[in-house]
Amino acid sequence: MNATVANDIRGVLIAVTGGNLLLPNASLAEVITYSDPDPVPGAPAWLLGRARWRGWALPIVSYSRLVGWSQEAPVLGAKVAVLKAVGNHAKMPYFAVLTQGFPRLVTIAQIALLEFGDNDADLPLGVYAQAMFNDDQVAVPDLAAVEVQLADALQQSAIAAA
Repeated sequence: MNATVANDIRGVLIAVTGGNLLLPNASLAEVITYSDPDPVPGAPAWLLGRARWRGWALPIVSYSRLVGWSQEAPVLGAKVAVLKAVGNHAKMPYFAVLTQGFPRLVTIAQIALLEFGDNDADLPLGVYAQAMFNDDQVAVPDLAAVEVQLADALQQSAIAAA
């Protein structure tokens, strides 16, 4: 097997308002059509609510709002990318991100991915890295940081509701 092919990974390019997210394909569980979620009382604006999915109350995140790119609002025909959580949250093995259309499957070759920006302090919370992938500027999300923010927001909401 060619050494470069062995280093290629399957990925998914997810369009959100203000940018594109690049994730390993294994992190995507499913893509569903957006419908108005149940509100989460006292939640920050980036937590759009919870939707029922396969028996879970799935929190839906506006990644664009979370990282400060845009104040996107869900539109007719919007999609939701259901992501597998990377943390050990027994009550939150999945969460979802509002998308603009369907995520696109891609092959990520090391030569096609060029990271830019050398100061992590310049990155918003929730962004692990910024890169050029082929001709697209992409953000590699810090899913662990997003999950921490999400768990904190849900916990604060539960405390406020009690």
